[in-house]
Amino acid sequence: MEKKNISIRYTIFVYFTVTALAASLLITFSLYQRLSTQVGEMVQEENQSLINQVARSVESYLRTVMKLSDSLYYGAVKNADLSSESINNEITLLYDNNKDSVDNIALFSQSGSMVEAVPAARLKNSLDVTREEWFLNALEKTENQHFSYPHVQYVFENNENQYRWVVSLSRAVELTEGTSTTQGVLLVDLSYSSLEHLFDGVTTGKGGYVYLISNDGEILYHPKIQLIDSGRMQENNKIAAGYKDGNHREEFQGKTRIITVKSIGYTGWKVVGVTPKNVVSLNSIKTRLFIVFLITLILFILALINSYISSRITNPIKELEKSVGILEEGDLETPVSIGGSYEIQHLGNSIKNMAKQIRVLMDDIVAEHEAKRKQEFDTLQSQINPHFLYNTLDIIVWMIENEQKAEAVKVVTALARFFRISLSKGKSIITVRDELEHVRNYLMIQHMRFKNKFSYQIDAAEECMELTCLKLVLQPLVENAIYHGMEFMDGEGEIAINVWRTGEALYLTVKDNGLGMTEEQVSGLFSEQAHTTSKKGSGIGVKNVNERIKLYFGEKYGLTIDSEPDEGTAITIHLPAVSYSTMIEKETPCGYTSMPKEHGQ
Repeated sequence: MEKKNISIRYTIFVYFTVTALAASLLITFSLYQRLSTQVGEMVQEENQSLINQVARSVESYLRTVMKLSDSLYYGAVKNADLSSESINNEITLLYDNNKDSVDNIALFSQSGSMVEAVPAARLKNSLDVTREEWFLNALEKTENQHFSYPHVQYVFENNENQYRWVVSLSRAVELTEGTSTTQGVLLVDLSYSSLEHLFDGVTTGKGGYVYLISNDGEILYHPKIQLIDSGRMQENNKIAAGYKDGNHREEFQGKTRIITVKSIGYTGWKVVGVTPKNVVSLNSIKTRLFIVFLITLILFILALINSYISSRITNPIKELEKSVGILEEGDLETPVSIGGSYEIQHLGNSIKNMAKQIRVLMDDIVAEHEAKRKQEFDTLQSQINPHFLYNTLDIIVWMIENEQKAEAVKVVTALARFFRISLSKGKSIITVRDELEHVRNYLMIQHMRFKNKFSYQIDAAEECMELTCLKLVLQPLVENAIYHGMEFMDGEGEIAINVWRTGEALYLTVKDNGLGMTEEQVSGLFSEQAHTTSKKGSGIGVKNVNERIKLYFGEKYGLTIDSEPDEGTAITIHLPAVSYSTMIEKETPCGYTSMPKEHGQ
């Protein structure tokens, strides 16, 4: 009989739906009466606590602003003689310490002229501040500090804050000019956004909100003020202004809601919380204990059922997870556990096929990586600048024109040998003997070109002659020694090339007595800009040589440079000591040699 595939979703749905349904019915009927009697009690307590907290935050904010006003008056304005000194620095200091919540601070005389303003600003030409409500209120009740309704800043122009919403605080101050004193007005524009931040994220439950009104019912803050201003929403703020502190129930637009009110000292502002009637909370200790008992009983029954279900579902998943863990460790040949429900079996088969595909992709990536490295190697090796050839041909032409035919023959012969080894039938590796012959021909040509300005010697152990060497590694280093090390030095230059073997390592050194380099210059040879070399030479820089060696033989091989200013430079090439015949046998069909692992590949 064919086994029926049962999905995880179907199993969980059947068992847990029946269980949850039974539990839901039991809880619903048991708690319905108790829950209905708890409506509003917890809501009102929580709302009262929340509104009190918001009111305290607003009071604290207003007290901070009033303290700033006192600091400005008693610390900067009151004791200053404005006829002989400026209080701009004191006001600026207080502004800088409070600029997160303050937009402008300004001091006006009784006639309405501006004495100081921070940050720097000037009054609008058409504005007479003596007629403004904040100015009149300050002079009318000199003992008070007066807060305005939120408004767009309109007093100053050419100010980056001129179009921002602010709440203005104004107070009367005493101005001293010489021996006379007059009244003035101190204006502090508070950033409306700093007041808004006190209400950010504050709600009184689902569908509830909090707003701020003045003592005459004007809205100072409302989370839906734009809808109210556009007429798309209405608020019962005028009625709310008459409510005393506490909780109130009201009918507004056909809906019952709970209004929580808290007055703010000094200003008479009120924080109003609005909560829909249908928000329910629990408060009774007996109800809580009853719910805990029912939940404990239901959880115990569900635990027994879940224990059976989870064992049916999770055991195959655990086995599959173990297989995946082994695959993550890199063992792609491990067998994948396949069992359990239809979905788990399908997942196991998918992971098994994925592992198989990963093995195929890894093989493809290795082949692609080898091809890419071969392409990078060939690109680096092909960067030969033609200027060396042009200069050498110029020498040959000059010798023939001056009837130095024997010398011209030497140069032509050396040039031919030089390019014969450079080509090497497209091979990337040659023997140490051929590399030394290549650089010897180069030195002969340069020696004739620079009219014996330098001498050179080549010293190589015979045991090293048939070892493997990467093509074109010595010539760029000798080229640097000639053009950059000795071209501008006084006296005769010397170039010494030495080759020796130490165990499984082969070393080739190019040493000169030229101008030398600093540590920064040595580091610069391996930088990104090091590929841009002199147009007089071959165009293969030190960085190029170093990268070719590392690409071919591995990261442990390459160049080391020892140089001192005015002392000369010694560059050592580190290669593996491998017989050339051995390397030829390992040559791949595409012409690229894969190095043995002990050589860094």
